[in-house]
Amino acid sequence: MFEEIPTSRPDTPLLDQVNTPADLRTFSKEQLPTLVNELREFMLYSVGQTGGHFGAGLGVVELTVALHYIYNTPDDRIVWDVGHQAYPHKILTGRRDALLKIRQEDGISGFPKRDESEYDTFGVGHSSTSIGAALGMSLAAQQLETGRKAVAVIGDGAMSAGMAFEALNHAGHVKANMLVILNDNEMSISKPVGALSSYFARIWASKTYDNIRKSGHKVFSGLPSALELARKAEEHMKGMVSPGMMFEELGFNYIGPIDGHDLDHLVQTIANLKDREGPQFLHVITKKGKGFEPAEGDPIGYHAINKIEPAPVTNKPSLPKYCNVFGKWICDAAEQDNQLVAITPAMKEGSDLIAFADRFPKRYFDVAIAEQHAVTLAAGMACDGLKPVVAIYSTFLQRAYDQLIHDVALQNLDVLFAIDRAGLVGEDGPTHAGAYDLSYLRCIPNMVVMAPSDEDECRKMLQTGYFYQGPAAVRYPRGNGPGVTISDGLQTLELGKSRTLHEGKSGTVICAFGAPTYAALEAAKNLDATLLDMRFVKPLDKTALLHHKDAKLIVTVEENAIMGGAGSAVSEFLQNHNILTPVLHIGLPDKYEEHASHKAMLKRVGLDTEGIEKAIKAKLNCL
Repeated sequence: MFEEIPTSRPDTPLLDQVNTPADLRTFSKEQLPTLVNELREFMLYSVGQTGGHFGAGLGVVELTVALHYIYNTPDDRIVWDVGHQAYPHKILTGRRDALLKIRQEDGISGFPKRDESEYDTFGVGHSSTSIGAALGMSLAAQQLETGRKAVAVIGDGAMSAGMAFEALNHAGHVKANMLVILNDNEMSISKPVGALSSYFARIWASKTYDNIRKSGHKVFSGLPSALELARKAEEHMKGMVSPGMMFEELGFNYIGPIDGHDLDHLVQTIANLKDREGPQFLHVITKKGKGFEPAEGDPIGYHAINKIEPAPVTNKPSLPKYCNVFGKWICDAAEQDNQLVAITPAMKEGSDLIAFADRFPKRYFDVAIAEQHAVTLAAGMACDGLKPVVAIYSTFLQRAYDQLIHDVALQNLDVLFAIDRAGLVGEDGPTHAGAYDLSYLRCIPNMVVMAPSDEDECRKMLQTGYFYQGPAAVRYPRGNGPGVTISDGLQTLELGKSRTLHEGKSGTVICAFGAPTYAALEAAKNLDATLLDMRFVKPLDKTALLHHKDAKLIVTVEENAIMGGAGSAVSEFLQNHNILTPVLHIGLPDKYEEHASHKAMLKRVGLDTEGIEKAIKAKLNCL
C-alpha cells in the first residue's frame, strides 16, 4: 500500500522488460504479482508528474495485466470504456515513457486513440460505447473468419447508460462470441464479494462445468420440458449467490462477482472464458484508487489529480470557476422558487451541484450516465409544473440532441440548460471539447441561446434563462472567468440585447460571443475598433447589427466551430437584409484540435488577443 505519490522515478526492473504485451506473456505466473506492484508504483509516479485520471487506472492494474497476459493483443481486441481506466494499458503497450507527457501538447492522449497505437482498438471519450464496439468487432471476426477475440471492459457507472443495454440485448440475440467485463468499483450493482460467490464463480467459469452444461443440453435436446427445467434450475442456483440474473436473461453466461485484485483468480477465470462460445459476462469487483491509501479513502477526490508541484506563494484570492457561479446561482434561485429542480447525468461534482444536493435533496436528480433520459425527464417535469434546470457538459448534450429537439423544444417546454465545458477544454482534448453547441442549438426553433463573457454575465444569464418561458441555454467555459465582480441578487437581462464595451473610430466592429470577449476587447483597443459583447446568439441583437451596417468590417469572434456558429447567424442576418458589409469570422477551424493547455490551444487557433488582432489586420489589408 502506497501512502504518498513518489516524486522520483521508481525502480521497476520487471516492468522495464515489457515493451509490448508479447514480452509480458513470456513471464511466469509467479512473476505477475511483482509486475503488478511495479506497474502501480510507476503509474503513481507518472501521473504525479503530469496530472491526469488516477483512481480508475489504479483499480484495474491486475485486470489489465491479466487481459494482456491471456489474450493475443493487439490481434485480439480489448475495448476500454471511457478511457479513464486505460493508463496501465498504455504503460504495457509501449508507451511507458510517453506517459510522462500524457495530456500535454505533443504528448499522448489521456484516452485510447486508434491513431496513437494499434493496441488502442477503439477511440473513446464518452462512456458506454465499449460493448457496442466490441460486438461490432466480434461480428466482423465472424464474417471475415479471422478468429479474433473481442473483450469490452466497462465500469459500473457506464453500465447505467441505455447504449450499454442496447448492445447487451443485441449481443445476446446474435449469440456473439465476446466477453464483457463489468469493472464494478462502486458496489452499486453487486453485493460485496464473498467466499461462496467466488467459489461458484470459479465453478461456472471452468471447462468442466461448461462441458457438463453442453452435455446436458444434448441429453435434454429432445425433451424440451426437461431442458427448460434444467435451464431454470441453473438460473435459480446462480441467482441465489450472484446478481447476474439480468445478464442471463439478456442471453449472456454470467460469471461472478469475483475479486478484481486476486490476480491468480483473474488469470484463471479469464483463461477459462477466452475460448467459450457465445456471449460471456464477467463481473469483477475492484477498488478505485487501489494501492494508494488516500485514493482508496476518497475515490471521487482522486478520480483525477493535478501535477504534483510546490504550491505557489500568493496572496490573491482564488477566482470562482464558472461552474461555481452556476452552483451558487442555482442555490439562490432555489431559495426563491420551490418549483426549481436540478437534473444532472452523473456530473454532480463537475457541475458544482454539491451544495444544492445537500440543501435540496428532494429537488436534486442524478440520473447517472444517461443524458437522453436526463433531457426527457426534464421535459416530463416541465409538463406538470416544475421548473427543471439540466446541468450538463456541452459534449455530453450532443448525446441527447434528439430529445432536446423533440421532447423539449418541439413542445416549447420550460427547461433551462446550464451547459458547462463549452469551447476548448485543454488537456482532455477533442473528445471533451464543447465545440459545436452554438451550431446545434441555434438552429432549433423556440430556443434562447446565451454565451456569457464573464462571471457576472453568467449569473444574470442563468436567471434570464430561468425566467424565460420556454427552452433556454446558457453555455459557459471550463475554468475561471476574467475576475469580474459578481452582482448580488437575481437580476435578468433584456432578451436579445447586446452591450458595447468599447467605442472605436476605425470603422471595424467586433461582435464577440462568450468567453473570447475580453481577448477581443484588448484587440479592439489596439485597433481602435468597436467591441460589442453580443450576449445572445439567439435571438441576435438585430438593432445593434443594423446600427453598424455601414461599418468598414464586421468581425465575429466565438469559441465554437465557425461552421454554423454565432458568426454564421450574423452573416445570415446581414444577407437577409441585403447588407454587403465585409465580414470576418474568427472561431474554431474545421478540424479536431488536439490536447494541450487551454491557453496553448487558444493561441494555436488564433483566439487569443494576438491571433484576433492578426486576423483582423490581414482581412483589412485585403479590403
